[in-house]
Amino acid sequence: MESFPVIDLSKLNGEERKPTMEKIEDACENWGFFELVNHGISHDLLDTVERHTKEHYRKCMEQRFKEMVASKGLEAVQSEISDLDWESTFFLRHLPESNIAEIPDLEEDYRLHLHFLFSIFYGILKFMKLMKEFALELEKLAEQLLDLLCENLGLEKGYLKRAFYGSKGPNFGTKVSNYPPCPKPDLIKGLRAHTDAGGIILLFQDDKVSGLQLFKDGQWIDVPPMKHSIVINLGDQIEVITNGKYKSVLHRVIAQTAGTRMSIASFYNPGNDAVIYPAPELVEKEAEESQIYPKFVFDDYMKLYAGLKFQAKEPRFEAMKA
Repeated sequence: MESFPVIDLSKLNGEERKPTMEKIEDACENWGFFELVNHGISHDLLDTVERHTKEHYRKCMEQRFKEMVASKGLEAVQSEISDLDWESTFFLRHLPESNIAEIPDLEEDYRLHLHFLFSIFYGILKFMKLMKEFALELEKLAEQLLDLLCENLGLEKGYLKRAFYGSKGPNFGTKVSNYPPCPKPDLIKGLRAHTDAGGIILLFQDDKVSGLQLFKDGQWIDVPPMKHSIVINLGDQIEVITNGKYKSVLHRVIAQTAGTRMSIASFYNPGNDAVIYPAPELVEKEAEESQIYPKFVFDDYMKLYAGLKFQAKEPRFEAMKA
């Protein structure tokens, strides 16, 4: 069986550039996923982000999740749950405008002492600053990767970034997730199977607690947790722009009975009014039928995706043709 593609980005700067680019090409064509090491984001920053993210979950999110589980009686379910995910999440928006000041804090019930409140508030401020710094590093990496994809596709440098730009620039945001221990992982998924709607996704995941899987060649394959790596996967918009040369891939998160899995997924997506369509260079001029993907406004696709996320992507593409 093929091994999951791991790309050493530092090798782009030397004699191994060509085989490294070939590995990226193979990963994009045949996996839709790959894992980056030596990607340029400092290990100290990654360690600090991981530590503060896990601390934030323990202080601000864990109790809420336990209360949600209790209120829905999830610990005692006897049949498969198909409309709920075993995850605790919140979202941060970085571009075009930031909402990072809205990071979830504690409910009033937990604000019992002034000293305790001050320590939590100070911790939230540190977390906000840290996530801003991390987002800037990921944004640079995303744009570097888009240009590497352009190079492999034979597109002009910057083509994908311009395709995503719209009138106000790209959308860039982060989903911070924790997957606590689950008593019934055979009945409740951490996150149900789906493809991602957007452009390119950069995931910093827990290196101790696994769970992420992708669907390839008729079977589910584990995405290996690796210390200090960044997992990359391609969204539906890359599939459209490349006219199917690169494809978004079905993936899911399996809940675990032990350990809380941390997941920080950052989405570099087109702007709301960006018009998405196959790159003309990737459509054979001899046959009009060779353009098999639709042309649409990204925000229209997202409105459709909101209700169909956990269904097959092909009907979404067909609906956008209409």
